[in-house]
Amino acid sequence: MKQNRRVVVTGLGTINPTGKTVDESWENVKNGVSGIDFISSFDATDYKVKVAGEVKDFTPEDRLEKRELRHMGRFTKLALYAAEEAIADSGLCAGDEEFNCNSKVTEIDPKRIGVIVSSGIGGLDVIEQQHGRLESMGNDKVNPFFVPMSISNMAAARIAIMHGLKGMCTCPVTACAGGSNAIGDAFIRIRDGYEDAFVCGGCESSISPLGVSGFQNMKALTQSEDPKRASIPFDKDRNGFVIGEGSGIIVLEEYEHAKSRGAHIYAEIVGYGSNCDAFHITSPAPDGSGGADCMRLAIEDAEINKEDVEYINAHGTSTPLNDRFETMAIKAVFEDHAKDLYVSSTKSMTGHLLGGAGGVEAIYSIKALEEGFIPPTVGLQETEEEMDLNYVPNEGIEKDIKYALSNSLGFGGHNACLIFKKMD
Repeated sequence: MKQNRRVVVTGLGTINPTGKTVDESWENVKNGVSGIDFISSFDATDYKVKVAGEVKDFTPEDRLEKRELRHMGRFTKLALYAAEEAIADSGLCAGDEEFNCNSKVTEIDPKRIGVIVSSGIGGLDVIEQQHGRLESMGNDKVNPFFVPMSISNMAAARIAIMHGLKGMCTCPVTACAGGSNAIGDAFIRIRDGYEDAFVCGGCESSISPLGVSGFQNMKALTQSEDPKRASIPFDKDRNGFVIGEGSGIIVLEEYEHAKSRGAHIYAEIVGYGSNCDAFHITSPAPDGSGGADCMRLAIEDAEINKEDVEYINAHGTSTPLNDRFETMAIKAVFEDHAKDLYVSSTKSMTGHLLGGAGGVEAIYSIKALEEGFIPPTVGLQETEEEMDLNYVPNEGIEKDIKYALSNSLGFGGHNACLIFKKMD
């Protein structure tokens, strides 16, 4: 039986191309500092794609035990790293250390806190490496941890194991909508009374020869050799997305419980929409109708008027089709109010984190509410005639807002939309 409880955000954690903590990342995003650069994780000399949004100088042993790291894919390491920050930030752990991966959650019955963390592709780098060992050294040289290192659910599982979280633990695999689906699904579980808190979000690490080759040959990635003109959402010269990596994890908690323990509350999550275009494996519906319906579902779920939404953190991938169709969808939903909206794409600075995008962009939406600041779309110089929304070009705007909406649209037609509310 639905209980319709209020759900709030009490912890934030991220590692992405713009920073290794929430504070560092948010400060860079506010100032329009991009993390996009030339690929360094492998030799891209013979590739048409030259740039990516990499996490540089990643040292997971700063927070995680070295003996466990040997048996994890990079996407899992990124998720655990971000989760440590989010859980410590929430105050749900025992102990005085800022980050302690052995700490167990003590403020909530472990059976009442779950984990939902998405990854669109999982351990692609592990699959490549181990296939190379198979081909060059034989089948008995394949790592016995190959399967648990590569399967997409392992980030969620590792977080649960590390912190003793025994509630629902799952991994929505809905491509680029996955991180937002994870947060939305967790929201519904808490609102309906199944759990009291969730660690949720997304992670991805697919900047590898195979990953880049696949997206490159699909002609989805930009071939720009200028990092400053590579991820340029809504710009007339946009020609593909920049692949990124990282993780965004948040802690959701039932409001009365968070209030009773004196937790810092960043924002309230009030609306969630999820649906499918049912149109094409990679292209959005040409009129933006699927994304539009998804936003309507979230607004209806939040029980607000469309005019209440002031900021949209757009999916904004910098591909010709997505940016045009998402703009059409926003206009269809908000009608005359669309001209008053602030719409920005933080992918202009992070690149596209695929299954990790929704988690990171939820954090930016939450921080926008908390601090009264709209992050910019950097690199935007000139739009097409029909691209006439306020995309907050190049410089952020100080603006006190009450509701922020975050869009995520994935391959296969998966759509997810979250609405957050500023705490009174």
